[in-house]
Amino acid sequence: MSELSGLPVLPTRADAAVYRILDANLDRAREGLRIIEEWCRFGLNNSDQTEQLKHLRQTLAQWHAPELRLARDTPGDPGTALTHPQEAERSSIMAVLQANFCRVQEALRVLEEYGKLYRDDLAAGSKAMRYQIYALESEILGGHRLQRLRQGLTYLVTSPCDRLVPIVEAALQGGIALVQYRDKQGDDGLRLELAQELKALCHRYGALFLVNDRVDLALAVDADGVHLGQTDLPIATARQLLGSQRIIGCSTTNPDEMQRAIAAGADYIGVGPVYATPTKPDKAAAGLDYVRYAAEHATVPWYAIGGINADNLTEVLQAGAERVAVVRALIEAENPTLIAQYLAAQTNHRRTFHQVAAPIS
Repeated sequence: MSELSGLPVLPTRADAAVYRILDANLDRAREGLRIIEEWCRFGLNNSDQTEQLKHLRQTLAQWHAPELRLARDTPGDPGTALTHPQEAERSSIMAVLQANFCRVQEALRVLEEYGKLYRDDLAAGSKAMRYQIYALESEILGGHRLQRLRQGLTYLVTSPCDRLVPIVEAALQGGIALVQYRDKQGDDGLRLELAQELKALCHRYGALFLVNDRVDLALAVDADGVHLGQTDLPIATARQLLGSQRIIGCSTTNPDEMQRAIAAGADYIGVGPVYATPTKPDKAAAGLDYVRYAAEHATVPWYAIGGINADNLTEVLQAGAERVAVVRALIEAENPTLIAQYLAAQTNHRRTFHQVAAPIS
């Protein structure tokens, strides 16, 4: 198909179909870019990303020629009546961004292939643009999760129980910022179903959802990340599988493990067990000395964990912790919301005090 110019040319039936495909996907890509651009502008206040997205959108507009628009046949398009239940709602900002990144990438791939029948520069430009969008996706979505990780001070690690979903929701209502789904004994089918339910719940409350150990399960439910132990997959391998957008945490029990986890690229670490806990019966308590060491040496966000509850929280915070993770303190609580509120209030107070007391450099 040759590029049109000057005198009007009546396209063949095949040409008209290609024009309609290009028109629809130029619209789709531009709409998706605008949705992402608005978040970068108003949600992230990031002028560089906003400008990059605006430039991409305007480049697509230059390719949106009149002959493509004239081929549009909205009343005769069977696709306008098609929809999917997942399009009816979005559970979070992350879900909105993810959906529109996928929309743009798919549209650019269509433009690349069908553009070869229309304009070589459109095909080549769409291919180059698609790789720019992949990079932006990693930068924006990964950065969004890391920002929430840095802001999150309270972390719930689940353990199997009959009322897990309502307990987790009660904890989220109290301000828990991260939830790690941990179940080493359950049936995979049931675990998948429960993980999907918990992820949707976490995102409804603006919390991050992580999966313990299982990279495959984290991928299957599109979790925000995974938490690994010392005997699980290496962090580098997990990163290859999960990509740069998702969070990887790692349990550490001593300074050597901490330094290795940070060097391997962990986004955050667990520091503990601070006290002896039945959750880790084979691990001796690391004690408050390790908390003090982490406060001095950790270069990534870290969570004190292991036997922490409302009774001993103060001494953990006084030892230097700003973030805490708990299991039984919430899972076995009579009122998880109140306990979560207490944890959030105390850690927020500790962070505020630490920021105010920090010397001015």
